[in-house]
Amino acid sequence: MKQSHFKYIYPWLAVVVWMGVIFYLSHQSGNASSHLSSGITDGIIQTMETVWPFMSFDEAFFHHLIRKCAHFAAYFILGILVVHALKRPFKKRLIYALLICMLYAMSDEIHQLFVPGRSGEVWDVLIDSAGAATGIGLYMLFVFILQHLKENKRNSPPIK
Repeated sequence: MKQSHFKYIYPWLAVVVWMGVIFYLSHQSGNASSHLSSGITDGIIQTMETVWPFMSFDEAFFHHLIRKCAHFAAYFILGILVVHALKRPFKKRLIYALLICMLYAMSDEIHQLFVPGRSGEVWDVLIDSAGAATGIGLYMLFVFILQHLKENKRNSPPIK
């Protein structure tokens, strides 16, 4: 296989691996998933209580917040990986990347309908999509800035 093919294969391999991670986490039972996020929540609350000992924190609220932030973060990463893997013009990259991520988020929530103790939530699809859109947008902004800097460097007169 030519070396140039690897620049197309590796980015898609990263997308598939990350989708596998999301699938694995979604396939955990409700109890296992809750236990994982409870451990994270407990650590955060303990840290916050150390920093602000005069405040009390609602554990249920933070547990819910951690779970939703995990959705956002997982799809933020997926959005970056997908938009990076796509080799299309700017506008098509944005649309295709968001479409792929949204479809995967929908399929993930449908998958969770069949996992004991889990449910498929439209709200989670929206959070997943927002995470993906944010990742895609930031990635494309970064690419745009890099291209702009390269153009300016190329068009600037040589230093004497």
